[in-house]
Amino acid sequence: MHVKKQPLPAVTLAAIGVVYGDIGTSPLYTLRECLTSTEGIPLTPTAIFGFLSLIFWLLVLVVSIKYVCVVMRADSDGEGGILTLMSLAVRKLDPRWVPASIFIGLVGGSFFYGDGVITPAISVLSAIEGLEIIAPSLDHIIIPLALIVLTALFAIQKHGTGSVGKLFAPAMVLWFLTLALLGIGGILRHPQILHAMNPYWAVNFFLEYKTMSFFALGMVVLSVTGAEALYADMGHFGKKPIRIAWFILVGPSLVLNYFGQGALLVVNPAAIENPFFLLAPQWALIPLLIIATLATVVASQAVISGVFSLTRQAVRLGYLPPMRIVYTSDQESGQIYIPVVNWLLYAAVLIVIISFKHSSNLASAYGIVVTGTMALTSILLSIVAVKNWHWPHYWGITMLLAMLVIDIPLFGANLIKLVSGGWLPVALGLIILMIMLIWKTERSRLIHRLRDNQAGLAALIDSLEKTPQLRVPGTAVLMERTPYAVPLVLLHNLKHNKVLHERIVLLTVTTADVPYVHNVQRVTIEQLSPSFWRVVARYGWRETPNVTDILYRCGLEGMNFTMNETSFFLSRDTLVLGPRPWYLRIRGRVFQMLQRNALRTPEQFQIPPNRVIELGAQVEF
Repeated sequence: MHVKKQPLPAVTLAAIGVVYGDIGTSPLYTLRECLTSTEGIPLTPTAIFGFLSLIFWLLVLVVSIKYVCVVMRADSDGEGGILTLMSLAVRKLDPRWVPASIFIGLVGGSFFYGDGVITPAISVLSAIEGLEIIAPSLDHIIIPLALIVLTALFAIQKHGTGSVGKLFAPAMVLWFLTLALLGIGGILRHPQILHAMNPYWAVNFFLEYKTMSFFALGMVVLSVTGAEALYADMGHFGKKPIRIAWFILVGPSLVLNYFGQGALLVVNPAAIENPFFLLAPQWALIPLLIIATLATVVASQAVISGVFSLTRQAVRLGYLPPMRIVYTSDQESGQIYIPVVNWLLYAAVLIVIISFKHSSNLASAYGIVVTGTMALTSILLSIVAVKNWHWPHYWGITMLLAMLVIDIPLFGANLIKLVSGGWLPVALGLIILMIMLIWKTERSRLIHRLRDNQAGLAALIDSLEKTPQLRVPGTAVLMERTPYAVPLVLLHNLKHNKVLHERIVLLTVTTADVPYVHNVQRVTIEQLSPSFWRVVARYGWRETPNVTDILYRCGLEGMNFTMNETSFFLSRDTLVLGPRPWYLRIRGRVFQMLQRNALRTPEQFQIPPNRVIELGAQVEF
């Protein structure tokens, strides 16, 4: 990809602007929520030292070691993300365990949608809530301002992030430098706060507060939300720039700011009202509010882009119905816009803000899907380590147990948030998971109904070659889901029009289990008879099929096409439910609804509209 050809400093700067938006805005609310939302833990120096030690070691163990050093090793042609990890895990896995691994990956992917609703809401709200410090009388305009900022953000998505993205990197570099400077200023007030780096304080925290310390983990986890983005966005920037950015700037800035807030609270416990903004001098509050709001917009943009990318992957892998995808850049394939996803996400974010009203309430709903995804990532990673990297089994199991020792308590501590709002992202994730499973299952059932019949297809072609038919000039391209299916659209054309073209091409577009397919492997051509040909076009799940490109690749192989003399015959299927139990009928009805609203084949494969002929057929499934 062209981004990787840029100089390393430029790519590292770009990574800071996109990858670290979510985790980079966590200092706005994390320590405040730790010390105010956990009942039974008073605001004492011991509690402050304990929370800071937990935050520091979570950043080290979860972000630095687990994600930056280990998880990012698991890439597929440079691409990352939990669906990529899923595809890697199933490649060399015993077939008995493949369905379970796929299910784990789909659950993790679905949870990302729940995170995509909460992150923009909590980030923007927590930044604008700085108004309560600057002018308490303006607190009534916080929600309207947040809605205006997010409305503008979602509205500009259709124009792409190319030009806006140029502001992201400098804005986030300024943000992290500001975090570091504010943190250093706070630490100078009470330098002894740095002793909290000693894990003794984390252990002492558990020993002193016992049961309450377990529930406190539900708020501490706010400090590492966004770690999954490091892996998901790896394909845009590569491993090295993301790692350099974390260890040189992002990680140190976060640690300094958390410790600066802790030092401020030790000296002035009243600052718990908003320790982040109260770190700054009075004259800097307004500039800080502006910078914080811009940083949260960047964080929201990163999550929105991540949802778009995940949706495209799911569509290409066959887990979501085809939908309109707009490419907003001529150079970068990763810059996409999906209208239906954009506005559904926007509606969900607005409902969340209006319902929860304050970032503290949202913090009580945040963390379940994040920690759930972390645990699922650990399971899939251990499979990849053993099966793909050929680690000894005992090393793979040891790594899994080491990661789950952290992930399971974090997930368990967040489960209590279900009743205080955590049900929302979980419910949203489960709805997406249900849609994915229904689409995949019913689509497979439909394809099985139209299953390959190589003998039947060969007999049909042989019969048509032997039986004289009226032939018309040009090429007929018949789009089929599977390479050896008997084309219903061909039978309908013979029945109604009673003609055949001089050349008939059976075209099947498949998705390979890799992000990109080399152009040399793009098409496979097979001549079935003097006038029948089979073409199978392969695309990776990061790519978008295009019939013009397919015909061009066929031309390079010696099979020339002229678009003006080529007609594309498509079967416009009407799905009819066959006899099935009531619960399977509900599943079938959902699939029918998804099928009716899915992107039509001409748009999906970018077929010129004036070259398309659609013939209807009823298919029972």
